[in-house]
Amino acid sequence: MTANEKHFAEKIAGYLDRGNAGLKAGTAYKLQQARAQALARLAEREHAPGMTLAGAHGLAGGPPLPTRPGRSGHPHWASRGLWIGIALIIAGSVAFQQWQATQQVQEMEETDAAILSSELPIDAYLDRGFQNWLKHVAE
Repeated sequence: MTANEKHFAEKIAGYLDRGNAGLKAGTAYKLQQARAQALARLAEREHAPGMTLAGAHGLAGGPPLPTRPGRSGHPHWASRGLWIGIALIIAGSVAFQQWQATQQVQEMEETDAAILSSELPIDAYLDRGFQNWLKHVAE
């Protein structure tokens, strides 16, 4: 607890103590019993392994389970954020594939332009011997 939190808690306790002075005996007894029950539940929760706060899921120490409902009461697979994320991943992969295809087309265009702008006659490319020599050189 930080110093500010401790100071705030002391102020609240002081206000509650002053308000408690005018309570009837029966009401004070009921409040005392309710406090004891709350502290007992808190102690049970601290000693029970794997217990998490309601609605906190993975934030309180336990992994989020797909069968647990989300904060709005719907299963995790029904949340908009999940579907938006999936859509972004799919759109990104499609865009990457398109970019890759464009790069391949540009490489082929550059190769064709280099072949056509060279001083070698086009008949040489049609010659089987020249094609075999190109394959041999490439290997």
